[in-house]
Amino acid sequence: MNPSKTKNPMPVQDAKIRAKNFDEVALGYTEEQARNEAERCLNCKNKPCVSGCPVGIDIPAFISKIKEGDYEGAYQEITESSSLPAVCGRVCPQETQCESKCVRGRSGEPVAIGRLERFVADWHNAHSQIDTAKITPNGHRVAVVGSGPAGLSCAGELANKGYDVTVFEALHTAGGVLVYGIPEFRLPKSIVAREIDGLKARGVKFVTNTVVGRSVLIDELFDDGFEAVFVGSGAGLPNFMRVKGEDLKGVYSANEFLTRVNLMKAYKAGAATPIKQSKSVAVVGGGNVAMDAARCAFRLGADKVTIVYRRGEEELPARREEIEHAKEEGVEFMFLTAPLEVLGDGHKNVVGMRCQRMELGEPDASGRRRPVPINGSEFTLDVDCVIVAIGTSPNPLIKDTTAGIETTRWGGIVVNENGETTRENVYAGGDAVTGAATVILAMGAGKDAAKKIDAKIRN
Repeated sequence: MNPSKTKNPMPVQDAKIRAKNFDEVALGYTEEQARNEAERCLNCKNKPCVSGCPVGIDIPAFISKIKEGDYEGAYQEITESSSLPAVCGRVCPQETQCESKCVRGRSGEPVAIGRLERFVADWHNAHSQIDTAKITPNGHRVAVVGSGPAGLSCAGELANKGYDVTVFEALHTAGGVLVYGIPEFRLPKSIVAREIDGLKARGVKFVTNTVVGRSVLIDELFDDGFEAVFVGSGAGLPNFMRVKGEDLKGVYSANEFLTRVNLMKAYKAGAATPIKQSKSVAVVGGGNVAMDAARCAFRLGADKVTIVYRRGEEELPARREEIEHAKEEGVEFMFLTAPLEVLGDGHKNVVGMRCQRMELGEPDASGRRRPVPINGSEFTLDVDCVIVAIGTSPNPLIKDTTAGIETTRWGGIVVNENGETTRENVYAGGDAVTGAATVILAMGAGKDAAKKIDAKIRN
């Protein structure tokens, strides 16, 4: 056993170098580092870490395999429960999930479960080919709307059970938020592509450039012979600040900005959808999306990037690792500050943002202290680009074009305990139901829905 109270540090690119490229920041454990970290695991009999995993990975079991040097065995343990281990090992907030339950965390740092999951997945991908073993068809067809983590997880589970699965994706590339929302330096797109190729090898079909609700209706999918439909369309509708000047040139939603960068490769010369070259950028918000946008802005050539957040540093919802990486790369943080107006010149170009200082008052409905304006504290921030990263909502298109589907007042699709919507045989999960959440929670929802779909069809 390794008695160290601290994790093996993750090797990373130097901050000054990585701030100018889109290569992956975290470099991954070596075999020696992985086995050394695995030795920190106590292999607890009651497995508290498993209770913190939304897809129920047997964490002590796969770590035990690492201790033995059986990395392929560790991978097989993980994939008993998770269909996207290389993705989850990189982007899941393990610190608030499985690692938060780790016994080693009581008197030091928890075992680096996420880093070990990534190591195992990367080792498997480097040493094996995509499994092309044929699965016996069961004669049933299911349609999946959206190829993000919820849709991919649902499709994978159903394909393993012999279903004929077709995934419909609105964009020209499958992967959902994994390809349009998360930057290359956090999640290389080659990893997402390999996971999708694995699903294709199991018979899953992908139909891109198809907007369900416009290109094809859910009713038409049933007419075509699908027996159930899973809606995993995510929460891609951006929220805005609703302040004057938000329609100026140089104001982006984080969704548009990141899609242009990640999916359309706007950082490459001659890109079809270029982004304005900005010198001073303000990113409004404090979540992971805000960190991603800010770090991308630096890589696109900005001289100064400022995160503007209306609460304090302790209230930042982004992962600690992402905040630290952003600071190391030069992103500045302006806390307890709220935008009032985006300022423009006579040609509708952004030239600044009028802001106001805040202080924290009484807790709001979420339990966080509510920001309260400080009178007379207004000032102007000199910027030529503003990126709004204050959250997203589910798109109402499917609800508006499908009879019988109910939604909450903020747009989330209503489902019952079986994951079924108020329209029979239409299921939903992930951000389309909960609003913007994490990749692993969406995967858990997709996996659970697949089980419920299978149970209903077989019965």
